[in-house]
Amino acid sequence: MAADLRIVIENCAIATVDANDTEYASGYVVLAGNRIESLGAGTAPEGLENVVRRIDASGHLVTPGLVNTHHHFYQWITRGLATDHNLFDWLVALYPVWARIDESMVRAAAQGSLAVMARGGVTTAMDHHYVFPRGSGDLSGAIIGAARDMGVRFTLARGSMDRSEKDGGLPPDFAVETLDGALAATEETVRQHHDSSFDAMTQVAVAPCSPFSVSTELLRDGAQLARRLGVRLHTHGSETVEEEKFCHELFGMGPTDYFESTGWLGEDVWMAHCVHMNDSDIAAFARTRTGVAHCPSSNARLAAGIARVPDLLAAGVPVGLGVDGTASNESGELHTELRNALLINRLGPHREAALNARQALRLGTYGGAQVLGRAAETGSLEPGKLADLVLWKLDTVAHASIADPVTALVFGAAAPVTASFVDGRQIVEDGRLLTADEDAIARSTRDEAQRLARIAAQG
Repeated sequence: MAADLRIVIENCAIATVDANDTEYASGYVVLAGNRIESLGAGTAPEGLENVVRRIDASGHLVTPGLVNTHHHFYQWITRGLATDHNLFDWLVALYPVWARIDESMVRAAAQGSLAVMARGGVTTAMDHHYVFPRGSGDLSGAIIGAARDMGVRFTLARGSMDRSEKDGGLPPDFAVETLDGALAATEETVRQHHDSSFDAMTQVAVAPCSPFSVSTELLRDGAQLARRLGVRLHTHGSETVEEEKFCHELFGMGPTDYFESTGWLGEDVWMAHCVHMNDSDIAAFARTRTGVAHCPSSNARLAAGIARVPDLLAAGVPVGLGVDGTASNESGELHTELRNALLINRLGPHREAALNARQALRLGTYGGAQVLGRAAETGSLEPGKLADLVLWKLDTVAHASIADPVTALVFGAAAPVTASFVDGRQIVEDGRLLTADEDAIARSTRDEAQRLARIAAQG
Protein backbone atom coordinates (compact mmCIF):
# COMPACT_ATOMS: atom_id res chain seq x y z
CA MET A 1 0.00 0.00 0.00
CA ALA A 2 1.33 3.45 -0.94
CA ALA A 3 2.71 5.46 1.95
CA ASP A 4 0.02 8.19 1.62
CA LEU A 5 -2.90 5.73 1.66
CA ARG A 6 -4.56 4.99 4.99
CA ILE A 7 -6.54 2.17 6.60
CA VAL A 8 -8.53 3.06 9.73
CA ILE A 9 -9.44 0.35 12.26
CA GLU A 10 -11.98 1.49 14.88
CA ASN A 11 -14.15 0.41 17.84
CA CYS A 12 -11.74 -2.28 19.01
CA ALA A 13 -9.99 -3.16 22.24
CA ILE A 14 -6.24 -2.65 21.82
CA ALA A 15 -3.29 -4.24 23.62
CA THR A 16 -0.23 -2.34 22.39
CA VAL A 17 2.40 -4.40 24.30
CA ASP A 18 4.51 -1.25 24.46
CA ALA A 19 6.93 -0.56 27.33
CA ASN A 20 4.02 0.53 29.55
CA ASP A 21 1.60 -2.22 28.43
CA THR A 22 -0.78 0.51 27.27
CA GLU A 23 -4.28 -0.76 26.53
CA TYR A 24 -7.49 0.81 25.28
CA ALA A 25 -10.93 -0.62 26.00
CA SER A 26 -12.21 1.01 22.80
CA GLY A 27 -9.87 2.67 20.39
CA TYR A 28 -8.52 3.06 16.87
CA VAL A 29 -5.42 2.31 14.81
CA VAL A 30 -4.46 4.20 11.65
CA LEU A 31 -2.17 2.52 9.13
CA ALA A 32 -0.37 4.63 6.53
CA GLY A 33 1.39 2.55 3.94
CA ASN A 34 3.42 -0.09 5.78
CA ARG A 35 3.60 1.85 9.07
CA ILE A 36 1.41 2.46 12.09
CA GLU A 37 0.65 6.17 11.90
CA SER A 38 -1.38 6.66 15.07
CA LEU A 39 -3.51 4.86 17.64
CA GLY A 40 -5.37 5.73 20.79
CA ALA A 41 -8.63 5.73 22.72
CA GLY A 42 -11.96 6.67 21.17
CA THR A 43 -12.44 7.37 17.48
CA ALA A 44 -9.85 8.14 14.84
CA PRO A 45 -8.93 11.78 14.20
CA GLU A 46 -11.22 13.76 11.90
CA GLY A 47 -10.04 14.92 8.51
CA LEU A 48 -7.72 12.04 7.62
CA GLU A 49 -6.90 12.15 3.92
CA ASN A 50 -6.62 9.27 1.46
CA VAL A 51 -8.51 6.78 3.65
CA VAL A 52 -9.03 3.79 1.37
CA ARG A 53 -10.70 1.56 3.94
CA ARG A 54 -12.43 1.76 7.31
CA ILE A 55 -12.81 -1.38 9.43
CA ASP A 56 -15.43 -1.51 12.18
CA ALA A 57 -13.65 -3.86 14.59
CA SER A 58 -16.36 -4.01 17.26
CA GLY A 59 -16.01 -7.19 19.31
CA HIS A 60 -12.32 -7.53 18.47
CA LEU A 61 -8.98 -7.23 20.23
CA VAL A 62 -6.14 -5.76 18.17
CA THR A 63 -2.62 -6.86 19.11
CA PRO A 64 0.78 -6.84 17.47
CA GLY A 65 1.22 -9.75 15.11
CA LEU A 66 2.66 -12.88 16.68
CA VAL A 67 6.37 -13.55 16.22
CA ASN A 68 7.61 -17.14 15.92
CA THR A 69 11.22 -17.57 17.06
CA HIS A 70 11.91 -21.27 16.39
CA HIS A 71 10.63 -23.71 13.79
CA HIS A 72 11.63 -26.47 11.36
CA PHE A 73 9.28 -26.16 8.38
CA TYR A 74 10.42 -29.34 6.63
CA GLN A 75 8.99 -31.44 9.45
CA TRP A 76 5.45 -30.61 8.29
CA ILE A 77 5.58 -33.71 6.07
CA THR A 78 6.71 -36.02 8.90
CA ARG A 79 4.05 -35.17 11.47
CA GLY A 80 2.56 -37.91 13.62
CA LEU A 81 5.65 -40.13 13.69
CA ALA A 82 7.66 -41.32 16.70
CA THR A 83 4.98 -39.95 19.01
CA ASP A 84 6.20 -41.69 22.17
CA HIS A 85 9.92 -40.87 22.07
CA ASN A 86 12.28 -38.58 23.93
CA LEU A 87 14.45 -36.18 21.92
CA PHE A 88 17.42 -38.44 21.15
CA ASP A 89 15.29 -41.50 20.31
CA TRP A 90 12.99 -39.28 18.22
CA LEU A 91 15.98 -37.94 16.27
CA VAL A 92 17.37 -41.44 15.70
CA ALA A 93 13.97 -42.54 14.37
CA LEU A 94 13.45 -39.55 12.07
CA TYR A 95 16.89 -38.56 10.76
CA PRO A 96 16.91 -41.40 8.19
CA VAL A 97 13.58 -40.05 6.88
CA TRP A 98 14.60 -36.40 6.92
CA ALA A 99 17.81 -37.26 5.08
CA ARG A 100 15.66 -38.03 1.99
CA ILE A 101 14.03 -34.60 1.61
CA ASP A 102 14.35 -32.62 -1.60
CA GLU A 103 13.42 -29.18 -2.88
CA SER A 104 9.85 -30.04 -3.84
CA MET A 105 9.18 -31.58 -0.44
CA VAL A 106 10.71 -28.65 1.42
CA ARG A 107 8.71 -26.10 -0.59
CA ALA A 108 5.42 -27.89 0.17
CA ALA A 109 6.33 -28.31 3.84
CA ALA A 110 7.22 -24.62 4.13
CA GLN A 111 3.91 -23.65 2.57
CA GLY A 112 2.01 -25.85 5.01
CA SER A 113 3.91 -24.55 8.04
CA LEU A 114 3.52 -20.92 7.00
CA ALA A 115 -0.16 -21.27 6.10
CA VAL A 116 -1.20 -22.56 9.51
CA MET A 117 0.90 -20.01 11.37
CA ALA A 118 -0.25 -17.08 9.24
CA ARG A 119 -3.95 -17.80 9.54
CA GLY A 120 -3.41 -18.09 13.30
CA GLY A 121 -1.98 -14.59 13.71
CA VAL A 122 1.75 -14.99 13.00
CA THR A 123 3.10 -12.02 11.05
CA THR A 124 6.84 -12.69 11.57
CA ALA A 125 8.04 -16.26 11.12
CA MET A 126 11.40 -18.00 11.18
CA ASP A 127 12.68 -21.36 10.04
CA HIS A 128 15.78 -23.15 11.31
CA HIS A 129 16.65 -25.41 8.38
CA TYR A 130 19.72 -27.57 8.88
CA VAL A 131 19.19 -30.72 6.74
CA PHE A 132 20.84 -30.36 3.33
CA PRO A 133 21.16 -33.83 1.74
CA ARG A 134 23.51 -33.94 -1.23
CA GLY A 135 21.76 -33.21 -4.51
CA SER A 136 18.53 -32.07 -2.85
CA GLY A 137 18.26 -28.76 -4.71
CA ASP A 138 17.93 -25.15 -3.56
CA LEU A 139 16.29 -25.71 -0.19
CA SER A 140 16.95 -22.23 1.20
CA GLY A 141 15.53 -20.63 -1.92
CA ALA A 142 12.41 -22.80 -1.71
CA ILE A 143 11.78 -21.81 1.92
CA ILE A 144 12.38 -18.10 1.35
CA GLY A 145 10.18 -18.18 -1.75
CA ALA A 146 7.32 -19.77 0.18
CA ALA A 147 7.49 -17.07 2.87
CA ARG A 148 7.65 -14.31 0.25
CA ASP A 149 4.59 -15.68 -1.56
CA MET A 150 2.67 -16.02 1.72
CA GLY A 151 3.42 -12.38 2.56
CA VAL A 152 4.91 -13.11 5.98
CA ARG A 153 7.93 -11.30 7.41
CA PHE A 154 10.62 -13.95 7.68
CA THR A 155 14.00 -14.94 9.10
CA LEU A 156 15.76 -17.98 7.67
CA ALA A 157 18.18 -19.44 10.18
CA ARG A 158 20.49 -21.20 7.72
CA GLY A 159 21.45 -24.29 9.66
CA SER A 160 24.16 -26.87 9.16
CA MET A 161 25.49 -30.16 10.50
CA ASP A 162 28.97 -31.67 10.09
CA ARG A 163 28.98 -34.29 12.89
CA SER A 164 27.45 -37.46 11.43
CA GLU A 165 27.16 -41.02 12.72
CA LYS A 166 30.79 -41.80 11.90
CA ASP A 167 31.85 -38.88 14.14
CA GLY A 168 29.60 -39.84 17.04
CA GLY A 169 26.64 -37.70 15.92
CA LEU A 170 23.08 -38.71 15.08
CA PRO A 171 22.52 -37.76 11.39
CA PRO A 172 23.36 -40.21 8.57
CA ASP A 173 26.68 -39.50 6.89
CA PHE A 174 25.14 -38.37 3.58
CA ALA A 175 22.85 -35.83 5.32
CA VAL A 176 25.63 -33.59 6.65
CA GLU A 177 27.93 -31.02 5.06
CA THR A 178 31.65 -30.53 5.39
CA LEU A 179 32.88 -27.72 7.62
CA ASP A 180 34.06 -25.61 4.70
CA GLY A 181 31.01 -26.46 2.61
CA ALA A 182 28.58 -25.45 5.35
CA LEU A 183 30.34 -22.14 6.00
CA ALA A 184 30.54 -21.29 2.30
CA ALA A 185 26.89 -22.14 1.64
CA THR A 186 25.79 -20.16 4.69
CA GLU A 187 27.74 -17.10 3.61
CA GLU A 188 26.28 -17.33 0.12
CA THR A 189 22.75 -17.53 1.56
CA VAL A 190 23.34 -14.42 3.65
CA ARG A 191 24.81 -12.48 0.75
CA GLN A 192 22.01 -13.52 -1.60
CA HIS A 193 18.97 -13.11 0.66
CA HIS A 194 19.62 -11.02 3.80
CA ASP A 195 18.03 -7.56 3.93
CA SER A 196 19.18 -5.33 6.79
CA SER A 197 16.69 -2.51 6.14
CA PHE A 198 14.07 -1.37 8.68
CA ASP A 199 11.16 -2.87 6.78
CA ALA A 200 12.98 -5.99 5.55
CA MET A 201 10.73 -8.91 4.68
CA THR A 202 13.60 -11.45 4.58
CA GLN A 203 16.57 -11.80 6.89
CA VAL A 204 19.10 -14.61 7.37
CA ALA A 205 20.85 -15.88 10.51
CA VAL A 206 23.80 -18.26 10.89
CA ALA A 207 22.55 -21.40 12.63
CA PRO A 208 24.63 -24.57 13.16
CA CYS A 209 22.16 -27.13 14.47
CA SER A 210 23.17 -28.22 17.99
CA PRO A 211 26.18 -29.20 20.12
CA PHE A 212 25.66 -32.88 19.32
CA SER A 213 25.36 -32.50 15.53
CA VAL A 214 28.11 -29.98 14.73
CA SER A 215 31.82 -29.77 15.41
CA THR A 216 33.38 -27.21 17.73
CA GLU A 217 35.05 -25.71 14.66
CA LEU A 218 31.70 -25.17 12.94
CA LEU A 219 30.29 -23.43 16.00
CA ARG A 220 33.34 -21.21 16.45
CA ASP A 221 33.78 -20.40 12.77
CA GLY A 222 30.03 -19.90 12.36
CA ALA A 223 29.99 -17.29 15.10
CA GLN A 224 32.90 -15.49 13.48
CA LEU A 225 31.15 -15.62 10.10
CA ALA A 226 27.92 -14.18 11.47
CA ARG A 227 29.69 -11.28 13.12
CA ARG A 228 31.74 -10.55 10.03
CA LEU A 229 28.53 -10.43 7.99
CA GLY A 230 26.55 -8.53 10.64
CA VAL A 231 23.77 -11.11 11.10
CA ARG A 232 22.35 -12.98 14.07
CA LEU A 233 23.20 -16.46 15.39
CA HIS A 234 20.82 -19.26 16.33
CA THR A 235 21.08 -22.85 17.60
CA HIS A 236 19.53 -25.37 20.00
CA GLY A 237 20.74 -25.25 23.59
CA SER A 238 20.18 -27.06 26.91
CA GLU A 239 17.13 -28.89 25.61
CA THR A 240 17.46 -32.20 27.48
CA VAL A 241 19.34 -33.91 30.29
CA GLU A 242 20.90 -36.15 27.63
CA GLU A 243 22.41 -33.07 25.96
CA GLU A 244 23.82 -31.93 29.30
CA LYS A 245 25.45 -35.34 29.78
CA PHE A 246 26.75 -35.33 26.19
CA CYS A 247 28.45 -31.95 26.64
CA HIS A 248 30.06 -32.94 29.93
CA GLU A 249 31.36 -36.21 28.46
CA LEU A 250 32.65 -34.72 25.21
CA PHE A 251 33.73 -31.21 26.22
CA GLY A 252 34.17 -31.43 30.00
CA MET A 253 31.62 -28.68 30.64
CA GLY A 254 27.90 -27.96 30.44
CA PRO A 255 26.18 -26.51 27.36
CA THR A 256 26.25 -22.85 28.45
CA ASP A 257 29.96 -22.89 29.30
CA TYR A 258 30.63 -24.70 26.04
CA PHE A 259 28.67 -22.13 24.05
CA GLU A 260 30.54 -19.31 25.78
CA SER A 261 33.88 -20.94 24.96
CA THR A 262 32.96 -20.95 21.25
CA GLY A 263 31.69 -17.35 21.09
CA TRP A 264 28.03 -18.29 21.27
CA LEU A 265 26.76 -15.97 23.98
CA GLY A 266 25.81 -12.41 23.11
CA GLU A 267 22.99 -10.01 22.30
CA ASP A 268 23.13 -11.19 18.67
CA VAL A 269 22.44 -14.82 19.71
CA TRP A 270 19.24 -16.66 20.52
CA MET A 271 18.85 -20.33 21.42
CA ALA A 272 15.91 -22.69 21.27
CA HIS A 273 14.52 -24.45 24.36
CA CYS A 274 17.00 -23.72 27.20
CA VAL A 275 15.11 -26.11 29.46
CA HIS A 276 17.92 -27.42 31.67
CA MET A 277 19.66 -24.30 32.96
CA ASN A 278 21.05 -23.64 36.43
CA ASP A 279 21.35 -20.25 38.11
CA SER A 280 24.81 -19.58 36.68
CA ASP A 281 23.57 -20.43 33.16
CA ILE A 282 20.73 -17.94 33.51
CA ALA A 283 23.11 -15.31 34.87
CA ALA A 284 25.40 -15.82 31.85
CA PHE A 285 22.48 -15.35 29.46
CA ALA A 286 21.37 -12.25 31.34
CA ARG A 287 24.88 -10.77 31.42
CA THR A 288 25.33 -11.27 27.68
CA ARG A 289 21.70 -10.57 26.66
CA THR A 290 21.50 -13.94 24.90
CA GLY A 291 17.92 -14.67 23.85
CA VAL A 292 15.72 -17.74 24.33
CA ALA A 293 13.04 -19.27 22.10
CA HIS A 294 10.62 -20.98 24.49
CA CYS A 295 8.78 -23.93 22.89
CA PRO A 296 6.36 -25.24 25.54
CA SER A 297 4.37 -27.71 23.42
CA SER A 298 7.44 -29.32 21.85
CA ASN A 299 9.17 -29.51 25.23
CA ALA A 300 6.14 -31.39 26.56
CA ARG A 301 5.74 -33.60 23.46
CA LEU A 302 9.36 -34.79 23.77
CA ALA A 303 9.27 -34.92 27.59
CA ALA A 304 12.21 -32.51 27.70
CA GLY A 305 11.02 -30.67 30.79
CA ILE A 306 9.76 -27.24 31.86
CA ALA A 307 11.97 -24.28 31.02
CA ARG A 308 12.59 -21.76 33.81
CA VAL A 309 10.84 -18.93 31.97
CA PRO A 310 9.87 -16.89 35.07
CA ASP A 311 13.50 -16.97 36.25
CA LEU A 312 14.79 -16.07 32.79
CA LEU A 313 12.44 -13.09 32.60
CA ALA A 314 13.25 -11.95 36.14
CA ALA A 315 16.95 -11.97 35.25
CA GLY A 316 16.32 -9.83 32.16
CA VAL A 317 16.86 -12.51 29.51
CA PRO A 318 14.98 -11.81 26.24
CA VAL A 319 12.42 -14.61 25.74
CA GLY A 320 10.11 -15.29 22.80
CA LEU A 321 7.85 -18.18 21.81
CA GLY A 322 8.47 -20.90 19.24
CA VAL A 323 6.29 -23.50 17.56
CA ASP A 324 9.33 -25.76 16.99
CA GLY A 325 9.23 -28.34 14.24
CA THR A 326 5.85 -29.85 13.50
CA ALA A 327 7.18 -33.36 14.00
CA SER A 328 7.25 -32.43 17.71
CA ASN A 329 4.31 -29.99 17.72
CA GLU A 330 1.84 -31.32 15.22
CA SER A 331 -0.55 -28.35 15.49
CA GLY A 332 2.06 -26.01 14.04
CA GLU A 333 0.30 -22.98 15.54
CA LEU A 334 1.81 -20.23 17.64
CA HIS A 335 -1.34 -18.70 19.14
CA THR A 336 -1.93 -21.88 21.13
CA GLU A 337 1.57 -21.45 22.59
CA LEU A 338 0.41 -18.34 24.46
CA ARG A 339 -1.90 -20.53 26.52
CA ASN A 340 0.48 -23.48 26.77
CA ALA A 341 3.36 -21.29 27.93
CA LEU A 342 1.23 -19.92 30.74
CA LEU A 343 -0.25 -23.25 31.82
CA ILE A 344 2.92 -25.35 31.61
CA ASN A 345 5.01 -22.80 33.51
CA ARG A 346 2.42 -22.85 36.30
CA LEU A 347 3.28 -26.50 36.81
CA GLY A 348 6.77 -25.40 37.84
CA PRO A 349 7.99 -24.08 41.19
CA HIS A 350 6.43 -20.62 40.78
CA ARG A 351 2.98 -22.16 40.41
CA GLU A 352 0.20 -19.59 39.85
CA ALA A 353 2.70 -16.70 39.94
CA ALA A 354 4.78 -18.08 37.05
CA LEU A 355 3.17 -16.14 34.18
CA ASN A 356 0.02 -14.09 33.66
CA ALA A 357 -1.96 -13.41 30.50
CA ARG A 358 -0.15 -10.21 29.59
CA GLN A 359 3.26 -11.74 30.11
CA ALA A 360 2.26 -14.60 27.81
CA LEU A 361 1.10 -12.14 25.13
CA ARG A 362 4.37 -10.23 25.48
CA LEU A 363 6.36 -13.46 24.96
CA GLY A 364 4.50 -14.05 21.70
CA THR A 365 4.90 -10.52 20.37
CA TYR A 366 7.49 -8.07 21.69
CA GLY A 367 9.61 -10.81 23.28
CA GLY A 368 9.83 -12.61 19.97
CA ALA A 369 10.77 -9.41 18.15
CA GLN A 370 13.54 -8.84 20.71
CA VAL A 371 14.89 -12.34 20.18
CA LEU A 372 14.97 -11.88 16.39
CA GLY A 373 16.62 -8.48 16.73
CA ARG A 374 13.59 -6.63 15.35
CA ALA A 375 12.07 -4.95 18.42
CA ALA A 376 12.65 -1.49 16.94
CA GLU A 377 10.45 -2.39 13.97
CA THR A 378 7.73 -4.75 15.17
CA GLY A 379 6.39 -6.61 18.22
CA SER A 380 4.35 -3.72 19.66
CA LEU A 381 1.77 -1.25 18.38
CA GLU A 382 3.42 2.17 18.34
CA PRO A 383 3.50 5.05 15.83
CA GLY A 384 6.32 4.59 13.35
CA LYS A 385 6.51 0.83 13.73
CA LEU A 386 5.69 -1.57 10.92
CA ALA A 387 2.03 -2.28 10.27
CA ASP A 388 2.07 -5.90 11.48
CA LEU A 389 -1.07 -6.53 13.53
CA VAL A 390 -3.95 -8.92 14.13
CA LEU A 391 -7.68 -8.52 14.76
CA TRP A 392 -8.87 -11.32 17.07
CA LYS A 393 -12.64 -11.96 17.11
CA LEU A 394 -13.75 -12.26 20.75
CA ASP A 395 -17.52 -11.78 20.57
CA THR A 396 -18.48 -15.37 19.71
CA VAL A 397 -19.79 -17.97 22.16
CA ALA A 398 -16.19 -19.14 22.77
CA HIS A 399 -15.07 -15.84 24.35
CA ALA A 400 -17.96 -13.37 24.77
CA SER A 401 -18.52 -14.00 28.48
CA ILE A 402 -14.88 -13.21 29.40
CA ALA A 403 -14.78 -9.51 30.26
CA ASP A 404 -11.05 -8.90 29.81
CA PRO A 405 -10.02 -9.34 26.15
CA VAL A 406 -6.38 -10.26 26.85
CA THR A 407 -7.50 -12.92 29.30
CA ALA A 408 -9.97 -14.17 26.69
CA LEU A 409 -7.22 -14.41 24.07
CA VAL A 410 -4.69 -16.22 26.28
CA PHE A 411 -6.83 -18.35 28.60
CA GLY A 412 -9.65 -19.07 26.16
CA ALA A 413 -9.92 -21.26 23.10
CA ALA A 414 -7.83 -20.33 20.07
CA ALA A 415 -9.50 -17.12 18.90
CA PRO A 416 -10.52 -16.65 15.26
CA VAL A 417 -8.44 -14.19 13.24
CA THR A 418 -10.72 -11.79 11.35
CA ALA A 419 -7.81 -9.93 9.77
CA SER A 420 -4.04 -10.06 9.84
CA PHE A 421 -1.83 -7.36 8.32
CA VAL A 422 1.86 -7.66 7.45
CA ASP A 423 3.69 -4.57 6.23
CA GLY A 424 0.29 -2.89 5.81
CA ARG A 425 -1.00 -5.67 3.53
CA GLN A 426 -3.87 -7.86 4.64
CA ILE A 427 -2.96 -11.54 4.35
CA VAL A 428 -5.82 -13.18 6.31
CA GLU A 429 -9.56 -12.50 6.24
CA ASP A 430 -12.07 -14.36 8.39
CA GLY A 431 -9.59 -17.12 9.16
CA ARG A 432 -8.63 -17.80 5.54
CA LEU A 433 -5.45 -16.89 3.71
CA LEU A 434 -5.70 -14.22 1.04
CA THR A 435 -2.25 -14.98 -0.36
CA ALA A 436 -2.41 -18.74 -0.93
CA ASP A 437 -4.77 -21.60 -1.79
CA GLU A 438 -5.07 -23.59 1.45
CA ASP A 439 -6.74 -26.55 -0.24
CA ALA A 440 -3.96 -26.80 -2.83
CA ILE A 441 -1.36 -26.63 -0.05
CA ALA A 442 -3.15 -29.41 1.83
CA ARG A 443 -3.03 -31.62 -1.27
CA SER A 444 0.63 -30.93 -2.01
CA THR A 445 1.74 -31.53 1.58
CA ARG A 446 -0.14 -34.83 1.67
CA ASP A 447 1.36 -35.90 -1.64
CA GLU A 448 4.90 -34.96 -0.64
CA ALA A 449 4.54 -36.64 2.76
CA GLN A 450 3.47 -39.84 1.03
CA ARG A 451 6.32 -39.59 -1.49
CA LEU A 452 8.86 -39.08 1.31
CA ALA A 453 7.46 -42.06 3.22
CA ARG A 454 7.81 -44.28 0.12
CA ILE A 455 11.41 -43.15 -0.51
CA ALA A 456 12.38 -43.61 3.15
CA ALA A 457 10.80 -47.10 3.20
CA GLN A 458 12.94 -48.09 0.23
CA GLY A 459 15.96 -47.09 2.28
